[in-house]
Parts: sequence; C-alpha cells; structure tokens
Amino acid sequence: MSNVLSNKANKLFLILGGFFVANAMVAEMIGVKIFSLEATLGFAPLDFELFGVEGLGFDLSAGVLIWPVVFIMTDVINEYYGLKGVRFLSFMTVILLIYAFFALFFAIWLTPNEWWAFESGVVNDDPASSLSNMNLAFKKIFGQGSWIIVGSLIAFLVGQLVDVLVFQKIKQWTGEKKVWLRATGSTLISQGIDSYLVMIIAFYIGSDWDLVRVLVIASVNYSYKFLVAILLTPVIYLAHHLIDSYLGEPLATKLKTEALLKKN
Repeated sequence: MSNVLSNKANKLFLILGGFFVANAMVAEMIGVKIFSLEATLGFAPLDFELFGVEGLGFDLSAGVLIWPVVFIMTDVINEYYGLKGVRFLSFMTVILLIYAFFALFFAIWLTPNEWWAFESGVVNDDPASSLSNMNLAFKKIFGQGSWIIVGSLIAFLVGQLVDVLVFQKIKQWTGEKKVWLRATGSTLISQGIDSYLVMIIAFYIGSDWDLVRVLVIASVNYSYKFLVAILLTPVIYLAHHLIDSYLGEPLATKLKTEALLKKN
C-alpha cells in the first residue's frame, strides 16, 4: 500500500476517483428532492409556457446542483488517465449505486421499531416541523421508483461514455490547446443526453407521461445544466493548474500524452 500511495499519479487517481464516486452517489441520494430555483434565489416562479405546456418554472431535482461536478471530474480524469480510467470509474460507480439502492430497499423492508417510527418524530402545532411517522418519511425519501433508478443509471452511464469519446475526439483535433472547448463541449453534449434520457426512461416509458411534457421539462433542466457548465469552465483551468503543480510538469505531461494515446 505504501508503494501505491507513494506514487503521485496513483494517489491522484484515488483522490479524483473517490470524489467522483462519492459525488455521483450523493447526487443520486439527494435527487429525490425537488426545489424551486426561483424561490431559493428569492424571487417568484417564472410560470412560463413552452410548446403548449403551461406552468413551467425552474423546479429542479436537488441532484442537478452537483451533477455538473461529476462531468467536470470526468473531463479532468479523462485529461490525465484517458478513456480507460473514466470507463473504469463509470462502471464502478454504477455497480456501487446498484449496491446502494439494494441496501436502501433492504433498510426500507426492515420492520421499524415502534418508538422510532411513531414517537421519535417531532409533533407540535407547527406543520412545518411536524413529523408523525419516521418510517413513512424514510420510505418516501429513499424509496425511489424503479423506473427512476433505471433511468438515472442508464443515463449516467451513457452520458459518461459519450463524454469521454467527445472529449478525446476534440483533443485529437486541438492538441493541448483549447481546454475549455473539449471540457465544456463534451460536458454540454453528455449532459444533454443525460437530461433527456433519464426523463424519457423514468417518466415517458415508466410513468406514461405525455412525450411533449417530458421533452419540455427535460429542456428546462438542461438549460440550467447548460448555464452551469459554462459558468464552471474556469474551474477546469483551476483544476489543471492545481494538478500540474502537484504532479510537476514532467509527470503531468507524461500522463496527458499517455491518456491521449490509450484508446481502450
């Protein structure tokens, strides 16, 4: 273990990979909460219409707050460890997410202690702070629908694989220049696929929603991700600077060159 950790490239991969997996898992767990972006920022919901679908606003899954970070991490790992490194982490993340969902469903299945389920909840005259059934709350929060889980896992994996391919292709065209183009460009394409695919699987196939409504809501979600991806572009340059400083120029250049040459 000491030999593995003494190597800066190995240690960096462990750090980036750990953050990548943790971020993806947290995004899945918090994604069940829907929040109003407008209300969070302190102004009234927009309430606009798009392609005949009324009452639209930026009501987003809390998971979108950190999903862009996953794709940024994808690009950073792709830069230094190539397709093979990102694919390994992507498949491992999906396996760990499946494991996490099975663990959650098992926890939901367990018969709750009566005191925990009905007496530990705070009940008073304020509805906002009242909770009479902890077990029901636990089930509602962590018991995501099967189609939502399937949709999110497939969309994540497809988005990741597309991201790494687009990133590598742009880098082959531009070389070491235009970091912003390959990082932001691949993220915008992959997040577009992720946004529409998860909605189609989870709500069009899984819940019989009208296709137009599904596509419109996916478009609203993607518009937020698009804006965030653009705003986070400077973070890519900061990450490159920090990593290059940590590795040193010779090792950083070596990793980038090898990452570009390795196709599998």
